[in-house]
Amino acid sequence: MNNKLVFADYLIFIIYFFIVAGYGYWIYLRKKKAVTDTHDFFLAEGSLTWWAIGASLIASNISAEQFIGMSGNGFTVGIAVAAYEWIAAFALIIVAVFFMPVYLKNKIFTMPQFLKTRYNETVSLIMAIMWLFIYVFVNLTSILYLGAVAIDNLSGGQHFHIIMLGLSLFAIVITLGGMKVIGYTDVIQVLVLIIGGLATTYIALTMVSEHFGLGKNVLAGFNKLMDDSPEHFRMILDKPGPNAPQAEVNKYLMLPGIAMYFAGQWIVNLNYWGCNQYITQRALGADLQTARTGILFAAFLKLMMPVIVMLPGIAAYVLYKNGGLQQEMAPGGNFNADNAYSSILGFLPTGIRGLSLAALTAAIVASLAGKANSISTIFTLDIYKKYMRKDASEKQMVWTGRVTILVAMIISIIFTWKDLLGIGGEGGFTFIQKYTGLISPGVFAMFILGMFWKRTTGAAAIAGVITGFVLSVVFINYAPQWFGNETILYTAFLNKDGEYEIPFLIAMGWSFVFTVLIMVIMSLAGPRINPKAFEIDSSMFKLKPATTAMVVVILLILTLIYARFW
Repeated sequence: MNNKLVFADYLIFIIYFFIVAGYGYWIYLRKKKAVTDTHDFFLAEGSLTWWAIGASLIASNISAEQFIGMSGNGFTVGIAVAAYEWIAAFALIIVAVFFMPVYLKNKIFTMPQFLKTRYNETVSLIMAIMWLFIYVFVNLTSILYLGAVAIDNLSGGQHFHIIMLGLSLFAIVITLGGMKVIGYTDVIQVLVLIIGGLATTYIALTMVSEHFGLGKNVLAGFNKLMDDSPEHFRMILDKPGPNAPQAEVNKYLMLPGIAMYFAGQWIVNLNYWGCNQYITQRALGADLQTARTGILFAAFLKLMMPVIVMLPGIAAYVLYKNGGLQQEMAPGGNFNADNAYSSILGFLPTGIRGLSLAALTAAIVASLAGKANSISTIFTLDIYKKYMRKDASEKQMVWTGRVTILVAMIISIIFTWKDLLGIGGEGGFTFIQKYTGLISPGVFAMFILGMFWKRTTGAAAIAGVITGFVLSVVFINYAPQWFGNETILYTAFLNKDGEYEIPFLIAMGWSFVFTVLIMVIMSLAGPRINPKAFEIDSSMFKLKPATTAMVVVILLILTLIYARFW
């Protein structure tokens, strides 16, 4: 194994950098209107094609937490963690068919604007501030930290701060050009991500094949994974019994079997893909058919993401289990699952390692750029324009957006420099899920009822945000102590720290259920039809034959996957 990059690796990476930066600059020059037009700068209104929308969605979604965290979960748990990706494909169908018509018909450009239009200014302002806080201090910071750590490990270490600054600068260069530059450069980012990711998976499977004397045969390597570790190829984990080993309990706390499909898995995905400025922004500037096609294209790409980010982790597990990768053990004698992906990268041949570095960088930079643009959009359109300078011109708002990008990135650098938030100790994937999960039930309840139930009131929306947050804190931190470890709602298990814990996705599910219940009860005291309710008719949700065909194909693939690996 060799973690050192050589000249050929750096050359490939430099070529990648100049291609992305050069293409972004060319896109920028083609439409200098972006300098003065806010809709074009923040939304690339009308200029992103369906394939650019789909690629940008995936490029913004896949980052270091997937490459490192999901690969590590593949090492520990196996294919069950792919539920986050495959249920996302189903969630994207729902967003394309049902959410986008509501957004586009009502000319929604930001999520706080949705809340103002449907509810009131108070709900909009509360959530704008909350989203900005989460995006800057949780998402942007954790993406930057994890990305710098991952690339530093791949390049041999000792350059964390230089890499962090380099990633920030790269993202800023792309982001300052506006949403159109982000969208089209994301197409290249996704191509690099997929090619580099597939190269890593290919090497991982051939390593397994060679380790067992089967030659360089990818299919033989994959079959050997299933033969050697069949427990890693089960989508649904069994509920642990009283005497189950701690390792099995830890897996169930992360992915609580069939129960998660009736609870938090849908809330996580529908909130992320349908109620998240960072994601929906890509499609909000397009017409309905283009937006739908782009989102469904993203769903197709989502189906293949576990092959790129999860299979290398399972391959690392099988190799380690059978005497390989022993040099990757931690000082205590155990393998650190978060090193699963980088341990495979270390075996890549010269040149391919540079391509994989480019793929990882593409994922990180695209996510940083997308998040920074969303921060800029919400602050400029929903705070600066409304409360700070109502008479701001288009040019002033664009420049405010650019300054916001710089400030947000500087803040993330400050908090990442010495890991002031403790992301490294908690784990990046866990850090993001923990803090975004606290608001997800309330936010999703507020959006889903606001879209499809005309009676929902503004007071109920405010109560929903507060209730969802409080219930999430209670279920995650206090419920076992207050109500016991075994109730009709949940079972709490001893975690690795010796404390009783409710599976996170179950806690999120019950928080959502009770939040909806409270919002419904409060709204029943109001008028039968709220004056600010959206007008909805069945024609909004009709699909063209080509769109229907895409939906059917995605559902068939999902059905076959679950039928095979149930």
